[in-house]
Amino acid sequence: MIEFLLNNEIVCLTDINPNTTVLQYLRDQQQRCGTKEGCASGDCGACTVVTVELDAQHTLQYKNINACITLISALHGKQLISIEDLKVEQQLHSTQQAMVDTDGSQCGFCTPGFVMSLFALQKHQSGYDKHAVQQALAGNLCRCTGYRAIDSAAKQALTSPPLDHFDPLADDTRDTLLQLAKNSSACPSIEHQGKICHLPSNIQTLTELLRIHPESTLLAGGTDLAIEVTQHGREFSQLISMLGVSELQQVTITDQQLEIGAAVSLNACQDILRGPFVDFANLLERFASLHVRHTATLAGNIANASPIGDTPPALIALNASLVLRSADQQRTELIEDFFVDYRKTTLQQGEFIEKIIIPIPQQDFHFKVYKVSKRLDDDISAICAAHYLCLDKDNRVSEIRMAYGGMAAIAKRASHTEAALLGELWNQATVDKALLHLSTDFQPLSDFRASDQYRLRCAQNLLHKFFLETQATIDVTTGAIKMRISDYV
Repeated sequence: MIEFLLNNEIVCLTDINPNTTVLQYLRDQQQRCGTKEGCASGDCGACTVVTVELDAQHTLQYKNINACITLISALHGKQLISIEDLKVEQQLHSTQQAMVDTDGSQCGFCTPGFVMSLFALQKHQSGYDKHAVQQALAGNLCRCTGYRAIDSAAKQALTSPPLDHFDPLADDTRDTLLQLAKNSSACPSIEHQGKICHLPSNIQTLTELLRIHPESTLLAGGTDLAIEVTQHGREFSQLISMLGVSELQQVTITDQQLEIGAAVSLNACQDILRGPFVDFANLLERFASLHVRHTATLAGNIANASPIGDTPPALIALNASLVLRSADQQRTELIEDFFVDYRKTTLQQGEFIEKIIIPIPQQDFHFKVYKVSKRLDDDISAICAAHYLCLDKDNRVSEIRMAYGGMAAIAKRASHTEAALLGELWNQATVDKALLHLSTDFQPLSDFRASDQYRLRCAQNLLHKFFLETQATIDVTTGAIKMRISDYV
């Protein structure tokens, strides 16, 4: 059985197909049809709802998510708020009233999603900030109103927002969520007609489940796996959710490395990475949308093994490794060795990613990640390139790792290009020669995102761009690097 709050009502579910999405549950079983289905793939935001959960300090965290690609099991222990919950009798919520006052809606199909995203943002922020608004709404698409009016609605809703009917109930909501967590068994589950999803709460239970059911499909954020359900009609008979495993939610930060648990969301990773690797954090800001990053995990993006996944190139360039675990053993593997072929990894049956380890360089370094896509936000890469560079006192390349996504069947290093640079002076002539080796490292394919020639030329241009940007941190007279390790940590 799973338990959650639907607005302020406790819901207990036992007999429900674990392949049911939150959108299907709201519309088909709760007759809450204000939440719309637009794309069934997490791209348009018409299905936006808000979940509320407690952080480590027991503070309520409001998160806008895509109901169309969130499986019902993800609601366990949380509060779910849909558009129907905002209005009290005939009084519109301030976010709804702002859309009315600023003419923020025409056909209205996308409007509930915009309102829910603004509602979640309003709960965390008072005062209009254009960048924060753009991030919050990047996963909401409108095809007829235009965004100026919606931005005006955001400005009105965020400027001195009034208290709403959720605020007086905050303590009660917190207490109920704490009680739900206390009441939860070590491994709740939902089942229907032979299809089951287990929700273990600790790593021992997880490994034992995998020992008994090694053929199970592991579920983290599920933002990609759910598309198999919504777009391809697939039904998983044996699911194991990793989201509730306490050990997989842990983050450890030392002077030497970052350890990020497999159940940590991409949005949380963005905050963790901003200190030592600001460019990695900036990359995550362009990863899908905030809706997706609230749910998706770094480990899930790795295990997905997509050749155009944005995080693997950055992790490979940073020499990251994975701790892989099964019921019988634990092993560590460099992430660059983890990818075998298109959508294939070294994960064995019954094995899962326990955590990601990213070493923090102990010397001066340059690190840049570049994503090229057809639009800035909420888009898949045509190419993603990550570069890591260390120079010695003579301005020679002492260490370099260059990794690319979108250039091959897997994310991989440009080994020939690296060899051409290693030990050489970091100057224009060296880089110009190294550019020629990228065609040896990669023979990219053409698809609807980009042609092979475009991808190769783009990779060459990005390496050249990386060289030019490093010059801003090097004293041209002495060769000394101006930016120190302390600037990053």
